[in-house]
Amino acid sequence: MSNQVTRRDVNTGIGAALLSPALAAAAAFAQGGEPIKIGFSMAQTGSLAGAGQQALLGTQIWEEETNAKGGLLGRPVKLIYYDDQTRPENVPAIYTKLLDVDKVDLVIGPYGTNMVAPAIPAVMQKGKVFIGLFALDANGEFHYPKYFSMLPSGPTPKESFSEGFFQIAAAQNPRPETVAIAAEDAEFSRNGADGGRNNIKKYGFKIVYDKTYPPSTTDFSPIIRAIQASNPDLVLICSYPNSSVGMLQSANELRLKPRMMGGGMVGLQYTAIKSKLKSKLNGIVNYETWVPSSKLMAPAADFFKKYQARAQGIDPLGYYLGGWGYAYLQVLADGITGSKSVNDDKIADYLRTHEFNTIMASGIRFGKNGEWTKSGMLQVQYHGITEAANLETWRGMSYQTVLTPAEEKTGSIIYPYEKALG
Repeated sequence: MSNQVTRRDVNTGIGAALLSPALAAAAAFAQGGEPIKIGFSMAQTGSLAGAGQQALLGTQIWEEETNAKGGLLGRPVKLIYYDDQTRPENVPAIYTKLLDVDKVDLVIGPYGTNMVAPAIPAVMQKGKVFIGLFALDANGEFHYPKYFSMLPSGPTPKESFSEGFFQIAAAQNPRPETVAIAAEDAEFSRNGADGGRNNIKKYGFKIVYDKTYPPSTTDFSPIIRAIQASNPDLVLICSYPNSSVGMLQSANELRLKPRMMGGGMVGLQYTAIKSKLKSKLNGIVNYETWVPSSKLMAPAADFFKKYQARAQGIDPLGYYLGGWGYAYLQVLADGITGSKSVNDDKIADYLRTHEFNTIMASGIRFGKNGEWTKSGMLQVQYHGITEAANLETWRGMSYQTVLTPAEEKTGSIIYPYEKALG
């Protein structure tokens, strides 16, 4: 294992707030049972740290609360985790160490498609249950029967990220006809672009530009100019955080004005990126997995109060991944208590055959390749954002409208894109 990957028993700015309650809770176990050790990697540095740090705090709050209630099966729980540095090549060695050296009882996934995919072979060799966190169709090639996805992308995961985008576009009058696709050359964004092409065919649009760009790209103006030259009605962007920012900054500077733009951009959900882009977000239609609407906040409110009180130096709201970091451990815990075991086969059987309710989503059932049987993906549009926007802006719903699915819809699209620019 690379000496660049270090154990973080107490994460800076997070662990200190949780250490004392965790120690106090540990003393509450009258039987003194051996802890159930749960291992994982999580991006705490690198390009995905903005989300990974949220998820880690969510897992730590789950650990603290679970131990305060008596643990699982009468045993305390203990999380063992390492920083994968957002480097896929680090991930297999981390999981090998967790299983062979740390001797964890169970493992859960890191954050993101690019990190989860290289972990699956290492986990498969040991026959372990594996719940991936926000990994887009990561099991589509492996078909590992003990894999379960914590991502509300449903039975057609590749298509789900842009399904609502094209559904909305197809309902507009006059109806748009042409599409440009720009995708980062990485696992998630390639998968998202593949799903986008299927949706384009489904809804009868025509592709006029379809290119990938290297993850190392820093100058996005040539891409934006090439898209402008193709004069598309719709622009689907599938990107990770750094390039999401770069693409929108260049689009704003070069005044790219299609009828709709966005779809599959990771990072726009982060509070720091919202604060960086501000008015440049106006008009963008993009995926979301959860928003702080009154309906969705109700089961999660207590968690977010705790998260936000402890979020020192990380995303102050935690809406994108903090709650999901808590929720995927809720699912694993239900599998442990429901099967009355830490045996991977028994837990996997339970997860396949039962429904799960979490703070972030309810009625979760797992189907083919461990994906959800029903999609819960949202498409939202940003609007009315000024350069005075601050944390209180992002805390609520005033700047975003849920467009799909119908059961979560909070308003209608501002169309075309230019009308939302102010």
